[in-house]
Amino acid sequence: MREPAVKKTLYWCSRCNLPLVGRTCRCGATGAQITLQKPYDVRPALAHDMEVLRSLLMERYGTDRLPQIVLFNKIGGVDRTENIIANGVLFGRLAYNPPTASYSLDLTLDALTTLLPSITRGIVEIDAPDDRRRIGGKKLAVSTDLSDGPVVVRMGDLHGTGTLRDGAVRVRQVGAVTPRTLPDPPWGEAIRVNVPALKNMERTAVRFIRQHMHDRPRANISFSGGKDSTVVWELARRAGIKEAYFVNTGMEFPETVEFVKECGIETHLRAGDFWHDVKKYGLPRKDDRWCCERLKLTPVKEWCEREGACVTVQGNRWYESFVRSTLPPVVENPFNPLQLNISPIRNWRALEVFLYIWWRKVPCNPLYEMGFERVGCWNCPAMLGSEEARTREIHPDLAARWEHYLGEWARKERVSDRFIELGLWRWKELPPKMRELAAQEGISIPKKRRSG
Repeated sequence: MREPAVKKTLYWCSRCNLPLVGRTCRCGATGAQITLQKPYDVRPALAHDMEVLRSLLMERYGTDRLPQIVLFNKIGGVDRTENIIANGVLFGRLAYNPPTASYSLDLTLDALTTLLPSITRGIVEIDAPDDRRRIGGKKLAVSTDLSDGPVVVRMGDLHGTGTLRDGAVRVRQVGAVTPRTLPDPPWGEAIRVNVPALKNMERTAVRFIRQHMHDRPRANISFSGGKDSTVVWELARRAGIKEAYFVNTGMEFPETVEFVKECGIETHLRAGDFWHDVKKYGLPRKDDRWCCERLKLTPVKEWCEREGACVTVQGNRWYESFVRSTLPPVVENPFNPLQLNISPIRNWRALEVFLYIWWRKVPCNPLYEMGFERVGCWNCPAMLGSEEARTREIHPDLAARWEHYLGEWARKERVSDRFIELGLWRWKELPPKMRELAAQEGISIPKKRRSG
């Protein structure tokens, strides 16, 4: 089977104001192309995401006007950084700032075509220079009582966006803004227009599973409780596979454990104890994830040694990260040769995952609606700082236990509390962007990191 190409664009029906899985809408219109940034994933903004966006809009601009359908395109940054897509345009950028533990929202000029009529504050007046065409990128002194941050700029009959800092605004874009009134369809309509494409994706995935499910004596589904494994659970059952297993690391969110029970997953695997192992192996890190081997891979390996070789349907996707962008469709697990892993949704984006879940009315882990992009261990080093902050809000007892342990580790390693607060513990060797953050915050980094 020929591998599908990586999808680097999103199609949007301008007539219906809906995102499209394919190129053509059911209304007959061809979708306009929106260029995505690496790793090219795009996902719906869910309940808590929309709360964050509306709160930022209201605080800065006096409006919470957003369409019902908003998408995020994850991009690189110090922490959570997302391009916002709404009304068929790049609407803005949402970023979480670890030093202030707060979000910022920068709008684009295209966003103003629907927002400007409802904006009541956050506007800065600037004088028009001699050459209006060269104003983008310029820093202009202004007189305003507004606090530093993103602003809308007004220059005569033109409008734009910029950033206010220390009595001056750096203009990003400026131009003529023509207000638009667009349809505001619900997600249910997005599901309806994309059903033909979803059916085709389902058919392709089920065919792929059936093609490989007999490559080993047994076949099963790896069910983590996350959205991707939930989709392959549904697809694999349609292909005729019934057995599914869940690996409980002992550090799963309570919501995940309850969700797995509700789904009726009968095989629960567990080995090791995190709180015992962390004393032996040190902190889990993004560049030293011993915990995955000890708490996730080892239980499955021991199970396969007891039960025999198997094909495992898993929910890995190309678009999750740069690391998984070269994921092969079929691969023998190098840690566990008895297991042949197949990835039927490797070319699905998160948008298609959620649309499929909603279309097929498959249950979904509630953590996604609560503000988590990924679902895993509640103290995973791969979590974003924004997700750590959300964990403290939802499960302060769990977060407090881990923060206490990190505090003890920091004293032993002679690093500051601020080092922990900024999440720098998550790496043994800090990447350049985190070294830069540490330098900006005046945090010293030990030249030679010791135990843990």
